[in-house]
Amino acid sequence: MHIHILGICGTFMGSLAQLAKTLGHQVSGSDTNVYPPMSTQLEKLDVKLIEGYDDLSQFKPSPDIVIIGNSLSRGNPAVEYVLENHLPYTSGPQWLHDYFLKDKWTLAVAGTHGKTSTSSMLAWILEYADMKPGFLIGGIPNNFNISARTGDSKFFVVEADEYDTAFFDKRSKFVHYRPRTAILNNLEFDHADIFEDINAIQVQFHHFIRTVPNQGLIISPSNDSNVREVINRGCWSELEYMGESGNWNLASISSDSSIFSVTYNGEAQGTVSWTQTGDHNARNGLAAIAAANHVGINPRIACRALCEFLGVKRRMEKILEIDDVIVYDDFAHHPSAISATLKGLRNRVGAQKIVAIIEPRSNTMKTGANKNQIADSVNLADEVLWYKPEDIGWSMEDTLSESLTLTHIFVDINQLLQKTLDSINGFTHIVVMSNGSFQGFHTKLVDEIKERSRNNQEPLIKEL
Repeated sequence: MHIHILGICGTFMGSLAQLAKTLGHQVSGSDTNVYPPMSTQLEKLDVKLIEGYDDLSQFKPSPDIVIIGNSLSRGNPAVEYVLENHLPYTSGPQWLHDYFLKDKWTLAVAGTHGKTSTSSMLAWILEYADMKPGFLIGGIPNNFNISARTGDSKFFVVEADEYDTAFFDKRSKFVHYRPRTAILNNLEFDHADIFEDINAIQVQFHHFIRTVPNQGLIISPSNDSNVREVINRGCWSELEYMGESGNWNLASISSDSSIFSVTYNGEAQGTVSWTQTGDHNARNGLAAIAAANHVGINPRIACRALCEFLGVKRRMEKILEIDDVIVYDDFAHHPSAISATLKGLRNRVGAQKIVAIIEPRSNTMKTGANKNQIADSVNLADEVLWYKPEDIGWSMEDTLSESLTLTHIFVDINQLLQKTLDSINGFTHIVVMSNGSFQGFHTKLVDEIKERSRNNQEPLIKEL
């Protein structure tokens, strides 16, 4: 089968291309963002890539099916060609179900935060237990160094996103996955570009739990009122809760959550000692252990597996350590995620200096839907440098004036870079937070710090 993918360089669609190639299909695709690393990965798979959607020769010869990404809408020349010429088309999530998941035991990880990390932990636990799972994850787990694979068993782990499916299907992606094991990690308002309020998101989450079979399992936090409201609308599957008064709980947690013990129905199950930090990651790990237990993996084995978990690229990924300066790349783009990330780092590094560099790039951040939480989310940093996008819909200056943390706002990447370098003082941890490429800021920062260290022209470690 010849599959042509519109929007192929997105993380999800690029992963679909990898799965399709593994199944033996001919795959081609187009995008407006044809650049590394995704373009390089796809070219290695012998996937033909077309830059842009105006070149309609991409449909010659006609593919057997066109998969249309959710970033495309009516008026796009490629979309209009597909419709006008009656080419068979579908969405990415629907194709994943129809051609791949329908015969699998799907383990789906949903929630506002932690989907990528939890999916990666769960896939690794299954791999450690020799269950050879397939997976499709919106990031690259360092234990695998790929975002998707077909696997060699009936088990498949999928990151279950609540964003909409396609221009012709406004349901959330995850309603297509039909899991037997489902994690609902948490639920907050997000994606302000497509959801009017929290209730609109809860409607989609309830559609999701309606797809879990009677003897399937839903794993949920015991203290998340938004998730609880969803479940109270009706639940027909087995339920297990995490947290106080829940089936699964954390015990004996170290200050930075790099060590924690697990209990199940009050009985000790094992201890995790790993490189991750933060209560949020400990909870993610607990959810993964609970889900793995549903497919028959003893929690003690799951704990041992997490001790060898290597993290996920762009999730507090250490990208440089030199001259007592450490730079991290993090995907946090919501006040709750920013706060949780900084709390985990603060608990690990104590009084050492933390500088947060933040690009409010997501649609929710740009609209200001959660702007009232932003000032408090960075309280655990010593200094915060904000990059102001051109299309931001609220006054960053007014809102951030309420912050208790030393704050600077920049509209120029080079000025932001210079201020970041000037902020290095003693042991310094620099956390760059963005869910995009940030105009290559990460690379520029790392290269500049390395160059200054080599030349020793301007000491990075300044006298206190």
